[in-house]
Amino acid sequence: MPRAVKISDELAEIATVHAMLENRSIAGQVEYWAKLGKVAEENPDLPFSFIKDILIGRAQIRAGQKTPYVFGETP
Repeated sequence: MPRAVKISDELAEIATVHAMLENRSIAGQVEYWAKLGKVAEENPDLPFSFIKDILIGRAQIRAGQKTPYVFGETP
């Protein structure tokens, strides 16, 4: 269920630029940042790039783009 959340004008302006770059809505961009922040906070030992790769992999699986990982092989 969608909810209205107030954010600062400054954050909205920054989100607008990033949303345009990533072809997301402003709300989608803020949700993306919130998801990354939540995962980063729950896993402080993981680097940002690793967290982002995990989220990309999960999205690929949901989209039916899964390929098996073979240990020892580089992509």
